[in-house]
Amino acid sequence: MNNSELKKQNLDWANLAFDYMKTDFRFTATWDNGKWSDGEIVESEIMQIHEGAPCLHYAQQCFEGLKAQTAKDGKILLFRPELNAERMNRTAERLLMPIVPEALFISAIEQTVRANYSWVPPHGSGAALYIRPLLIGVGENLGLKPAKKYIFRVFVSPVGPYFKGTGVQTFSFAVTNFDRAAPLGTGSYKAGANYAGGLLATKSAQDMGATEALYLDSAERKYIDEAGSANVVIAMTNNRFVTPKSDAILPSVTRRSIMTLAKDELKLITEERPVELMKEMSEIQEMGACGTAAVLSPIGKVLVNDQWYSFHKEGKEVGPVMQSLYTSLTEIQKGDKADSYGWTREVKMD
Repeated sequence: MNNSELKKQNLDWANLAFDYMKTDFRFTATWDNGKWSDGEIVESEIMQIHEGAPCLHYAQQCFEGLKAQTAKDGKILLFRPELNAERMNRTAERLLMPIVPEALFISAIEQTVRANYSWVPPHGSGAALYIRPLLIGVGENLGLKPAKKYIFRVFVSPVGPYFKGTGVQTFSFAVTNFDRAAPLGTGSYKAGANYAGGLLATKSAQDMGATEALYLDSAERKYIDEAGSANVVIAMTNNRFVTPKSDAILPSVTRRSIMTLAKDELKLITEERPVELMKEMSEIQEMGACGTAAVLSPIGKVLVNDQWYSFHKEGKEVGPVMQSLYTSLTEIQKGDKADSYGWTREVKMD
């Protein structure tokens, strides 16, 4: 069936929030006795698991996040899904869970998107179809040990963006009294427990008048790690574009792509290195938070030791570097710009 023959949901696409919305179908597969099932598309959004499941007691679970976009010609595009598969498997190995073969991972995503075509926002709406693959340890268990059975599931939800371009109010960060993760811990893995541990830090930052918490390294509390829900990128003096380097930082697909665009398209000097916040504050010209959800959101100011440091006048202006990179990245993701990197992957509807 041609895409043009398929109907869309009657939603106010341009005003969607970044919230869960039940769609029609989701994918599920089970790992048992050392192998994965073929998996299937199901209708119910409810999962039934044993009360002893290790995902409930010992947080033996991980997840990924990516988006599907509609191009001008009607094609549905994914953005670098193979990197999400790679990252999930890296986390799975760290948590002693079975890896999800890349072929199964991508097939599950494509099947789920295809089954929920009517929920994929139209081109130009400013919205996207958020895709959430997750892997959880299930089955009867009590002692602290890996599960004997696992569920791999993919569900989707149409969502609105965090950032819509020039004129948008910039976000603000606050350094709190909480650490996100130790360098040799699970900070560089997309494990659910990392996010639960950050909820109080985010609330603390919001109580200070900020949008989100900015984490410093747990050893010296000098160097930038990342935000609670995104990586950090920084435009600095002397044509430099820097992202913090730390063993506690989650490797972001979006950040990796932005660093490439900064080097190739803006001809900036890109660096991945430790960034000492206070020592280098005067050299920061623009700061951004990047990730699947945030895309590339400008950070207007940062609160450190009860003092605000601003990067944009009145915290309202989006800097030229972040604006340019945001535009370039989203145009590739939506198929509005030639993808010379081969980053996008079409979801065939037939």
